[in-house]
Amino acid sequence: MEYIHTDLLPKAIGPYSQAIVHDGLLYSSGQIALNNAGEMVERDIKVQARQVLTNIKNLLESRESSMDKVIKVNIYITDMKHFPIINVIFAEFFGDHKPARATVAVKQLPMDSMVEMDVIAVVSDYH
Repeated sequence: MEYIHTDLLPKAIGPYSQAIVHDGLLYSSGQIALNNAGEMVERDIKVQARQVLTNIKNLLESRESSMDKVIKVNIYITDMKHFPIINVIFAEFFGDHKPARATVAVKQLPMDSMVEMDVIAVVSDYH
């Protein structure tokens, strides 16, 4: 098991790893809408969703993986009316690749983020 840390992401805001790699799979921690400086981006669902997916993309690329190697995505949103917007932005980042996905409405997220996502992905050193 390998604990992942990359400077391409904001630092974890608690006692956890940004991700763990085990048996060729990367399991990410939840990513909220923090920029690389650890600051919350604008309170706009489009801006926040793009930041979260950018963080995930950067994490994957730090392990020589990519969005097209994502197997599963969990999405947590604070308002289900944002579901259609999330779908559009999700498609921007994933294109024709369609990983398995769950989307759950929650009451609140860390640092008052509007969206949080985590992924499971294949890493390049998988045999």
